[in-house]
Amino acid sequence: MEHVANGETAMVAFGEALGRACEGRGVIFLEGDLGMGKTTLCRGVLRAYGHRGAVKSPTYTLVEPYELGDNRLYHFDLYRLADPEELEYLGIRDYFAEQELCLVEWPARGAGMLPVPDLTIQIQVEGEGRRICCQAMTQRGRRMIALLQAES
Repeated sequence: MEHVANGETAMVAFGEALGRACEGRGVIFLEGDLGMGKTTLCRGVLRAYGHRGAVKSPTYTLVEPYELGDNRLYHFDLYRLADPEELEYLGIRDYFAEQELCLVEWPARGAGMLPVPDLTIQIQVEGEGRRICCQAMTQRGRRMIALLQAES
């Protein structure tokens, strides 16, 4: 599935739609160069669950937890990760429980330590906006895409 978001507001709106499509759980990998809008998309996902505050990229802490109602969401930014094995010290496996939603920026830096994602999202420049390419990797990911398409 592909979508073009023209501007920050459109990226947040797509993130909100994605958040609703996740139904509170899953693993999503966010790929793209610096400044592509990965954290902005995460802000939209969090808004779908009621978060109205700032959303900063957890570049130095690696993970930012959010408890929103009955939902637990984890926003990972692995950009500064020196070695994927460092994730073991974080207790990485505990974050990927069935009833959690995990958004992972820079997932390639955690290769070998992360589970298979439900959805991989690649963000690239498209004119003045961003092209968002979503690829389902699991049955849950296929359901997310179907729900996103139904909302469009």
